Amino acid sequence: MVQARPASKSSVRPRVSRSDSFDPAVAIACGVVLRELRLQRGVAQDAFALLAGVDRSYYGKLERGERQPSLAVLLKCAAALGQPAATLVAAIEGQLKGK
Repeated sequence: MVQARPASKSSVRPRVSRSDSFDPAVAIACGVVLRELRLQRGVAQDAFALLAGVDRSYYGKLERGERQPSLAVLLKCAAALGQPAATLVAAIEGQLKGK
């Protein structure tokens, strides 16, 4: 019969709470901008997600402000929109400022 050994104090790490970087205002502003730019180009949501190389359901959540994109996803979306990422970020900043 194998007996369990008690964990040593050095092997038990206390849980460290992580900060949450999700910002609902940023997520919503990003979604508004992505949707507006996609619609201006006349591209369906699923077609745009494919063009950008982003999962269709994830992209839908981005447009609804349920998810906040990583830098990699922003770069993919900007490329699919045919514009520099800086332009996309500036549009998101403008949306946040109520422009």
